[in-house]
Amino acid sequence: MKRLFPFLKPYRLQLTIGPFFKLSEAVLELLIPTLMALLIDNGVNAGNKDYIIKMGIVMLVIATFGVMFAYICQYSASIASQGFGTDVRNAMFKKIETLSFTQLDKFGTPSLINRITGDVNQLQSAVAMLIRLVIRAPFLCVGGLIMAMMIDLKLSIIFMIVIPLFILVLFLVMFKAVPLYKSVQKKLDSLTLVLRENLSGVRVIRAFAGGHREKERFNDKNKDYADTAIRVGKIAALTNPLTSIIMNLAAIAVIYFGGIRVNTGNLSQGEVIAFINYITQILNAMIIVANLVILYTKAYASALRVSEVLAAEPAIKYGTAAAADKSDNAVEFKNASLTYGTSKIPAVDNINLAVKKGETLGIIGGTGSGKTTLISLIPRFYDATRGEVLINGVSIADYSEEALRSLVAVVQQRAALFSGTVADNMRMAKADATMEEMREAADIAQATEFIDRLEDGFETHVSQGGNNLSGGQKQRLTIARALVKKSPILILDDSASALDYATDAALRRAIKESTDNQTVIIVSQRVNSVKDADRIAVMDDGEIVGIGTHKELVKNCEIYREICSSQEQLEEGDENEEG
Repeated sequence: MKRLFPFLKPYRLQLTIGPFFKLSEAVLELLIPTLMALLIDNGVNAGNKDYIIKMGIVMLVIATFGVMFAYICQYSASIASQGFGTDVRNAMFKKIETLSFTQLDKFGTPSLINRITGDVNQLQSAVAMLIRLVIRAPFLCVGGLIMAMMIDLKLSIIFMIVIPLFILVLFLVMFKAVPLYKSVQKKLDSLTLVLRENLSGVRVIRAFAGGHREKERFNDKNKDYADTAIRVGKIAALTNPLTSIIMNLAAIAVIYFGGIRVNTGNLSQGEVIAFINYITQILNAMIIVANLVILYTKAYASALRVSEVLAAEPAIKYGTAAAADKSDNAVEFKNASLTYGTSKIPAVDNINLAVKKGETLGIIGGTGSGKTTLISLIPRFYDATRGEVLINGVSIADYSEEALRSLVAVVQQRAALFSGTVADNMRMAKADATMEEMREAADIAQATEFIDRLEDGFETHVSQGGNNLSGGQKQRLTIARALVKKSPILILDDSASALDYATDAALRRAIKESTDNQTVIIVSQRVNSVKDADRIAVMDDGEIVGIGTHKELVKNCEIYREICSSQEQLEEGDENEEG
């Protein structure tokens, strides 16, 4: 919670002016019933038209100033709440960008989206109400009570009985609702997860006719969320009826006992009407307080979720070293191991491997053998749980983030593109890339032929996720994006899986011809993609079980022979089928 207060500091002026003018409006509002009592007693009952006109003008002036004060307050509340929300969202986004993959996995994408949108919106409403109503509503309650006591102290005893009952109702609602509001937010995260998976995987769902199963899954999560929301809604819904019953009973009591006191001559008709107006003001203020309790109960739950993100310390701490050149090895793993989360089994275990500068290293192995995990250690997507990784003879932990990113370019398994033009996507790697540089990279990635066929070439719009491109086109474009960067180390993580053999071969040939001094690490499950590499590392169950050239591994590594044999048999089967 304390982490959110600094975001209010830039809006101290609005946080001061807004409540001040709202309080001023409340003071003017409290005068109206008293003025109405004077108008009735001294004007209407006495038949004094001049007095009625005079008091009418005074009340009109008060109402005009009240509207002006309310406008100033509303304006201040808008600036403060929207500015606060914008600043918190910016801070959350900035913090999310610094979190490690492990921390992002822990929070979960749907939860982070809900926190940065729904939860922050809830906090914005809380700030707006802080300025507009948090001071005004209690002031009207207390001020109305004081004004009523000034009219008739004995009749005010009714309020002394009612207010504790009202506070008890609010306490019971908060006690029951707060835990449930937290639960509602968690259920919303789960619902968002299912929705996100369905939208991103709609092609897979339809391909396997899984629509019915996904509908049931969504309905289950939706029902669970709805049931919890209804439970908390029922509790919150009791607030207004209970408070209204309490305050209306108070109004009935005031009318009854007030009538008795008018008959005895202790009160005038105008004073009874003023007393009833004050009851109405207090009633409305109490209902507002009740709604504020519900609002701030939700806001408290949201504040905890937002604070949890802001409080997260980045698990990966970068050093200050600039790009260095202290070794003949571009990349070196020394007893490197990584265990994910709470798992007890290492994903990669005790890796010792050196990749020389300018060398092309192929990494091959079965599914789940640890290939992607291993290369994820190089750009520090994950930190090794044991051992270390060096680039150019310097531990990656010593590099600054900028230096490390300048040394490594990664093309990941999943081709990730963003909405914008083809050129915009390529310039993500190098913001000032010229058209010549982008075309050169596209030539190497075998992407020029399809880009030139697009309606606007490099200025063609790419839809979200690159959905208007084929799988092979997306992969070639992501490879071109990495090549534009011209980093000393290029990592291709199974990034040509959607390409045919001819295009894959042309791509590898072009990369080899154009990157003489670049260290290239190719991760693949295809033997053809790695067999021309200077060396090939074979992985199995998180360990390197063989390393050497294609010919050496065929002779000396059983697992590599099995991979080659299975793929050769597959190719032969395809050829026979074609024959």
